[in-house]
Amino acid sequence: MRSRWLAAGLLVVAGACGPDNAARPGQPVRKPLYFDVKGLLDVQTALLKQQNPAVEKQVQLRDGQPETARVPRVDWSKELQIFYQADINKSALRGAYSVLPPVQTAQGTQQTYVRKPGIENAVERLAVIFSGPAVREISAVLTQDNPLFFSRKKLVFTCLAGKLRSYRVEGLQKLVLFDTLRYSATARVL
Repeated sequence: MRSRWLAAGLLVVAGACGPDNAARPGQPVRKPLYFDVKGLLDVQTALLKQQNPAVEKQVQLRDGQPETARVPRVDWSKELQIFYQADINKSALRGAYSVLPPVQTAQGTQQTYVRKPGIENAVERLAVIFSGPAVREISAVLTQDNPLFFSRKKLVFTCLAGKLRSYRVEGLQKLVLFDTLRYSATARVL
């Protein structure tokens, strides 16, 4: 009798430890609620790995002079990793963002997602500009604020004809008792 209870307990624990994101037979796959940043980045990473283009980078730290370098070989999965932070399609974030009505800009149609008050997530705002059905630009503002540390990053990812053209990261970091650090990095795909 005791071994039956032990076996039943192990079955319950084993079932609870299984992957909860796996598709279950007969259950429809959940459509992303917001723009699929991860999907776009996965496609771009695969395309860039295949083409292996060089990159021209410009980095500026504090108020110093910008430094420019040409990088012939890039590990694209690492290079674009920071942009995955702008993904708001996680299960825990469903309903955490307000979807603003689309707005016409000079570049195309802009769809904006804004974090609702009281939600704890780094992505404060995500904006996607479409030129027809194609993505032209993604920009995101990420913030982290606690008693010891403040950080704010602005990410911009620009495409042309369905391919990554350039990307930029501008940031500010402030640790208690230390100076504020401002930085920017811009890259252009050659």
